[in-house]
Amino acid sequence: MSNLPTRREFGAGLGSLALLSSLSAPSPARADDYRLSIIAGNSTPGIFDTLELVAAGAGFYKEANLTVDKDYAAGAGTAAQLVASGKADVASLSVEPVLVGYDKGIKLQFFLSRQARYSYVLAVLNDSPIRTLEDFKGKTLGEVNAGSAAEVTTQSMLAGVGIKPSEYNYIPLGIGAAPLTAIVNKKVDGVAFPYLEIAQDTVLGGVTFRVFRHPILQYISNVGYAAYPNVIAAKAEALKRFSRAIVKAAILVRVNPAAAARLYLQGSGQHVTSDALANTTKIFQLLEGDFPAADLSNPRICDVSPQGLQLYSTYLAQDGMIKAPVSGAAVATDQFIAYANDFDKKALIAYARGLH
Repeated sequence: MSNLPTRREFGAGLGSLALLSSLSAPSPARADDYRLSIIAGNSTPGIFDTLELVAAGAGFYKEANLTVDKDYAAGAGTAAQLVASGKADVASLSVEPVLVGYDKGIKLQFFLSRQARYSYVLAVLNDSPIRTLEDFKGKTLGEVNAGSAAEVTTQSMLAGVGIKPSEYNYIPLGIGAAPLTAIVNKKVDGVAFPYLEIAQDTVLGGVTFRVFRHPILQYISNVGYAAYPNVIAAKAEALKRFSRAIVKAAILVRVNPAAAARLYLQGSGQHVTSDALANTTKIFQLLEGDFPAADLSNPRICDVSPQGLQLYSTYLAQDGMIKAPVSGAAVATDQFIAYANDFDKKALIAYARGLH
């Protein structure tokens, strides 16, 4: 496990440029040792880092002669700023800060996805009287933070059934135990949340949800890995190797969620107990359709769709989050996808199935 990512925590705020100097430059790479620095849009290792933790723990980085230095930011916006300022090679984050910041000079390109579907959903407890989208009229919804992209999804979904934004409201709940408590105690009628959080609450909270997905956006991934075009050009070989390692990790998670759960817990610094293994395995099983290797026959696992991101940007523009739709070709590239998927997948699947 010596190749696990390191961890540092950063202060909050998009304008906190003073923290940029705290990041050290990566060591010079040998011809047979490629190095990348990655900044995550979350403050601590968690479910969003699954693929990287599994890739490191399974030895896929080492196999590729790749060293990944991993740090954590206060949010996706901060991660985007750090990469934009040249203090990290790659940002692991949602696409919204990139689309919102595009006309402000944050011209990152996504080269790899870490989910197969759009992250935000509407969800209610299974015993809720809310059974259709029409039933959300007059209701209170929890969200992670005020003004989140979940509001764009919600507005689009509910507008489709004639419900105006003035006919429902939001309460910021954050993440962790607070949202689950609010849901169980009926302080909110439902939540507009990332499905990854819903899956965790289902298992750890022992509750069952009824989930509503956007009819169009659900097929567009809005989280992944992004870098500046000059970095993509300069570090193409390292990024190719990273992309293949992530695809291999995605397949391992899909084929053997129990083995992936162990690697995830070890990599995130959690105690590997029987309960933790069982719960994490269940969470990964619930996320089977959302992790990027949902379809093992897909020859382009982890692909980012330029057309999809351009379509998504039209929704953000309609909601007023951005001035105008952004060209998908400007914020996404598929140059590493063919290489990332060009290995003996049958052999990897057989290997993954044999892990314990």
